[in-house]
Amino acid sequence: MNLVELQSGGRLRTEARVLVQAPLACLGHQVRLADGCTLRSVFRLLTAYPDLIRLGEFYPSLIERYRECPADGCRWEAFDHLALSKTVEMVGYPGKPRLDIYNSLHGVRAEQPDQPEEIRSLDLSFLLDMPLRLGPLRHVVFGDRVDLFSFETAYTLFEFIDSIAWELSFHGTPRECKIGS
Repeated sequence: MNLVELQSGGRLRTEARVLVQAPLACLGHQVRLADGCTLRSVFRLLTAYPDLIRLGEFYPSLIERYRECPADGCRWEAFDHLALSKTVEMVGYPGKPRLDIYNSLHGVRAEQPDQPEEIRSLDLSFLLDMPLRLGPLRHVVFGDRVDLFSFETAYTLFEFIDSIAWELSFHGTPRECKIGS
């Protein structure tokens, strides 16, 4: 699989260290995060490559919210970093067996790295400067007992962008209800 690396400033580089000019051609490539990437790096990516904003109907409103945030200092001190992770859940008896696959963006505390923390109640202005990492795939098997497995995994550029945008689309706390207002 081809690979692109997201730089902290929002630009993409190929494995050969060449700056990407046409990001749509790289949507199926595996993404890697360079040192120093934060959630703000994702928004810098979208503004550096405006074609990417057309990938989802709620992307323009996310960009508007991003532009309203402070230029720095947007951190939630309770978390060490944010992580994008994949989950595969196998659900069996009782009922009809099914397989659920989804990605989620969550906070991670250094002292409890295996306990993802919900971020939906936090405004974007508390998250932009949080370090961003790509987490593992969690495989959950529900049955007579719950079995959890963790695996290294890869994320495509599209999966990375769309998963983060999807998660952030649920962040809509009115200004009057923001923590710290």
